[in-house]
Amino acid sequence: MQLKQGKGQDFMKMSTEKIDTIMFAPCGMNCKVCYKHCYHKKPCAGCLKSDQGKPEHCRKCKIKECIKDKRLTYCFECSDYPCKLIKNLEKSYNQRYQASLMENSEYVQQKGLEAFMEQQKEKYTCSKCGGIISIHDRECSECQEKMK
Repeated sequence: MQLKQGKGQDFMKMSTEKIDTIMFAPCGMNCKVCYKHCYHKKPCAGCLKSDQGKPEHCRKCKIKECIKDKRLTYCFECSDYPCKLIKNLEKSYNQRYQASLMENSEYVQQKGLEAFMEQQKEKYTCSKCGGIISIHDRECSECQEKMK
């Protein structure tokens, strides 16, 4: 993880190494491309790590609580998958960010977590400067280039 100073904020470039698989959230989100990871001095470490640096809605996430209660790592491991919580989050991500967390989970099931993270790295690395493109605003953390 590389930090760079700019415009009064710290920005982050996409790692040249493999993305840590701990950045894959139980719901299917790649935490590496979350705005809370991309744009902060103390970036969120992902859903499977501590709550430090997380926005309130992530700290109080019902999906994270459910996974913990069921002693699972990922939602797709559950016999109730996809449940109402996942379906609602999926609908929101489809509408707001043109992204599918369920497709992410399916990719992980079929090809593995490392292959998924490599695919995400290609998809969310800015071709202009190597920064991380946030899934939430589709903007590069470094040069503010908008993703197509």
